Amino acid sequence: MGLPLSLTKPRAIDFSPLVTRCERRLAATSVFLNQAGRLEVTNSVLTATPTFCMSTFLLQQTMIDQIDKFKKLCLWRGADFNARQKPKAAWPTVCREKEEGGLGVLNIKTQNEALLIKHLHNFFNKKDIPWVSLVWEKYYGPGKLPGSSKKGSFWWRDIVKLLNKFKGMARVEIGNGSSCFLWEDLWGNEILNQKFLELFSFAKKQANCVC
Repeated sequence: MGLPLSLTKPRAIDFSPLVTRCERRLAATSVFLNQAGRLEVTNSVLTATPTFCMSTFLLQQTMIDQIDKFKKLCLWRGADFNARQKPKAAWPTVCREKEEGGLGVLNIKTQNEALLIKHLHNFFNKKDIPWVSLVWEKYYGPGKLPGSSKKGSFWWRDIVKLLNKFKGMARVEIGNGSSCFLWEDLWGNEILNQKFLELFSFAKKQANCVC
């Protein structure tokens, strides 16, 4: 399916076919397009090409920079890599929403993290997916949830790196209490160890107390 297969974390060179595909897309189309057309290619083609890979792996920063390089070339210079035309706007500005004065180009790093966070959603909701059951049974059980400990494969450890971002947007719902922390997770719009400071000070197991 075009993904690098390995027992260890893929290196940057293992993603070279992905970079090559982005480069071919750039050379094949952007030379015939005006500025508006190149913006459309940047959004719909060069941003979409690595989506499947980003749904599986947390890309290294070097890979993100390489993909962004092709997106910048497409938007500002077309297929002419040697053109000296300067960018008309800074890249962070280009990646802003159009309502905020940008061009709406997706931020690759943010998109990569958003695509991977869905795995944490499946995990904590114990979806009927083989890998979810395997990870729960292998590494976690009563009173044990993902945290600072580094358990699992390189893929799962990369997913767990996004745990704080996931919890910052997720909301806990009342259930059997097997997949949430009493004090540290977001209940409604509040975190209990911040709302009930005095009560929290009396808790014997403050860290990673599973409810």
